[in-house]
Amino acid sequence: MEITLAEEIMLLSLDDESGSAKQRQAAGWAAAGGILLELVLAERVSVTGKYLELTDATPTGEQLLDSRILLIGSWLRGRSKRRVTDWLTKDHTKAVGATLERLSERGVVTARESKVLGVFPVRLYPEADGAVERELRERLTAAVLKGAEPDERTAGLIALIHSAKLHRVAFPGQPRRQVAARTAEIAAGQWAAEGVRAAIRDMQAAMAAVTLVTVAAAAG
Repeated sequence: MEITLAEEIMLLSLDDESGSAKQRQAAGWAAAGGILLELVLAERVSVTGKYLELTDATPTGEQLLDSRILLIGSWLRGRSKRRVTDWLTKDHTKAVGATLERLSERGVVTARESKVLGVFPVRLYPEADGAVERELRERLTAAVLKGAEPDERTAGLIALIHSAKLHRVAFPGQPRRQVAARTAEIAAGQWAAEGVRAAIRDMQAAMAAVTLVTVAAAAG
């Protein structure tokens, strides 16, 4: 089963037993960025500098991606392009829910209703099929901890993990400095066509910008 980059991000962030997401906000930025990267790889959108453009509205056949094609088209409101930071800010919380529901539909996790303090309803996603996450973590371990050369999709995933600072959820118990150095190296490496790598760099810059704004707002 090949799941999307956004699903891989959320699967890494979920606690297997409780089904709650760790570093949920950071995972949201990475999930939204993962969907965008998938659309770049599928040649449906382009990300250049500060701007996002929808270049082809043809469905990909993957419902998580196709729903975003429709949303981006509506969001553009007839414009040819808009700021990628604005899209990530708009989509990062919604991307979490859509991605978790897709994992549930695939049978990778189970959706379960619960209540915080016995009052506030929440939806949890405990793991149902551990094989998908095991394969994912083996792939990441090989590339980051054992020095294997990652394929394009795995390198893109690692770049998203690095930019959202999700090192601890992706590599629990490993020295963060060592992991961050290797993920930075992969993110900067010659692992994809220049257009895709440029898009990753631009999304990293956009994610950093919206995260700083969010932190500043919370501090104020």
